[in-house]
Amino acid sequence: MPRFKLAIVLSIFLLFVSGGVGAAPAAATSQAPPQPLVQGGLLGALSSSIEEVQDKLDLNDNLLDAWRLRADRAADEMDRLVSQTVERSPWSVAADFLLLSLIWIGSFAALSLLGRFFARRLNRQPLLLDRERGRSLVDYILPYMLPALASLPLTLYASHLLPVSVGRALALCLAYATSSGVFSTGLLLCLSVLFDLGHKRRAVRIIRSYSPRPLFLIGFLAALSDALTSPQIARQLGGNITSSVAVFTGLFASLFFGVLVFRLRRPVAHLIRNRSLAQRLRQPALQESLRIFSGLWYWPILLMVLVSVVNLIGAGEDSQKALRCALLTTVLLIGTVFLSTIIQHLFKGRSVEAIQRSSVYKERLLSLLHALLRIALAVTFIELLGRIWGLSLYEFAVQNTVGRAISDALSRIGLILLATWLLWVVLDTAIQEALKPPVNPRSSRQPSMRVKTILPLLRNAVKIILVVICTITTMANLGINVAPLLAGAGVVGLAIGFGSQQLVQDVITGLFIIIEDTLSIGDWVVLDSGHAGTVEGLTIRTLRLRDGKGFVHSVPFGQIKAVTNQSRQFAFAFFSVQFTYDTDVDKATALIREAGRMISEDSFLKFNLQGPLEVFGVDRMDLNGVVLTAQFRTVSGGQYAVSRAFNERLKKLVDQSPWVHFAQTYPQQVMLPSRTPSVDEGAQKVAEGGSVVLPGERVQTQ
Repeated sequence: MPRFKLAIVLSIFLLFVSGGVGAAPAAATSQAPPQPLVQGGLLGALSSSIEEVQDKLDLNDNLLDAWRLRADRAADEMDRLVSQTVERSPWSVAADFLLLSLIWIGSFAALSLLGRFFARRLNRQPLLLDRERGRSLVDYILPYMLPALASLPLTLYASHLLPVSVGRALALCLAYATSSGVFSTGLLLCLSVLFDLGHKRRAVRIIRSYSPRPLFLIGFLAALSDALTSPQIARQLGGNITSSVAVFTGLFASLFFGVLVFRLRRPVAHLIRNRSLAQRLRQPALQESLRIFSGLWYWPILLMVLVSVVNLIGAGEDSQKALRCALLTTVLLIGTVFLSTIIQHLFKGRSVEAIQRSSVYKERLLSLLHALLRIALAVTFIELLGRIWGLSLYEFAVQNTVGRAISDALSRIGLILLATWLLWVVLDTAIQEALKPPVNPRSSRQPSMRVKTILPLLRNAVKIILVVICTITTMANLGINVAPLLAGAGVVGLAIGFGSQQLVQDVITGLFIIIEDTLSIGDWVVLDSGHAGTVEGLTIRTLRLRDGKGFVHSVPFGQIKAVTNQSRQFAFAFFSVQFTYDTDVDKATALIREAGRMISEDSFLKFNLQGPLEVFGVDRMDLNGVVLTAQFRTVSGGQYAVSRAFNERLKKLVDQSPWVHFAQTYPQQVMLPSRTPSVDEGAQKVAEGGSVVLPGERVQTQ
């Protein structure tokens, strides 16, 4: 709805512009030579239109002359009223005014006290004890509304006992205005009390606390303006004086009423749209209509206030015609709002099941159609509004040269935006559908990592291209010369290409890496630069990795010479186990197969396997023992969990077997050659703190 309001305001402005443009005399139009088409796009057409309006705009001084003449006549009437000789003294005239005023005040006060007494008695009755709204109505009607109605006839009856004078006329005017202010205030407050229930009570309290004084002032000024226009008062005070004062009081009443309506727009909107949950669920279309109407209810009233102000100051040529146009505008606005609500309900009021069964392309195209219908509705509203007030955008666009230029430019811009929007909707929906995972997780239609990598980059590139093309064509239709802009962009691009060779190398290398599907998001890769980790993101220039410690590395594509991808199709969990020479090889092989069988039967690990355990047998023999090898074919990334589980199970099986031992490096016993040391060598060895090795003894060495 904010877009709808903005469109209405802008269109009214264009209507006034078109009215000024089309206000040229018919003779001048017929005699003038045909004008050439305006060049320069939409901006040039608008510039020409504004210049034409300024040339043809003529200030009308008749209104100022009329008010100046009325002021002079009112001054003359005031002089005659002061200087005229009357039979009665001014004190007797003031006494008439005071007497009638006291009669009204006394009767109103007495009736108000009597009404309060009866209101307290009635509020104590069992019928009203449990009805808060009924008690509030009694408190407004008896002490205020009925005394205001009853005191005015008493004052009129007492005025017949007094002679005709200015004081009597003024007293009757004030009594009538005050009674009208009190009665209108009480009536509107009684209407607000009817909504005092549920969640509406907060809004009603705001209205009842803020509106009494402004409502009384508005009613007082409006009634005073009406009383001053009566022939009896005009004969007593003078027609120009009463009409001038009536105009000013009416203006103040209209302005105060407009301010009050604007200040109370939110509480009243709350009263309009707030309904019970059952009603909102049972009548969603009506609720949507009330919601929209609650945001627009004060605009027709402000329009009526504006028309009243224009008529009061005499700017309107025909008051009845202006009032009729204002009423038709109000009806048109309300009808447009409800038609917009019906369209909203048709497109947005469907059930969730129907939306889920429908195609995604259909939903996006329906949203586009909904937007186009709202635009068409706004254009129709603008055209009908202009015809109500004697203007027409269609005639301006067809018959006026500037109008044709503006309409052609707007049509081209609209078609460009529509084509761009439609193309983006189709491409974006296709990309999102390709990236969306299927409902069944085990479905074969799973988007590949290559698709998840390329399509987001393609989507961003398409968005940038469409925005650039749409912007350039729109600027061209606005009348902006885009040739220097394109030339400057080409020069800047060439300079960037020469000055940023490394950037170009990064972009080109990254483009080929992505096209060749060397790596994708989610792969574990090892680069020749020493970086290793999971691919988290790809841009047009860099590769972002997260290593095993959680650190993020950003590597430009130009620095990548070789990539080791450990996450493609499958991997191998390779085992190399070394046993001692006294181990039974057949039993060691059986234990390896048993550990592999346990891995294959594990409920969590078996999903990582792509085949049974392959035992290759004795791979080699060295000084420490015999080496046996085997391997599992696993999914990418599953080899680590399988290797850890296999090592754990094989260790437990070897610990329970007395015939199979893992090879270990222990200190070896070395036999020295037999030689009998001489007596002198033995004595010398003992003297040095050593020991003598006898023949046949063993020496432990590392």
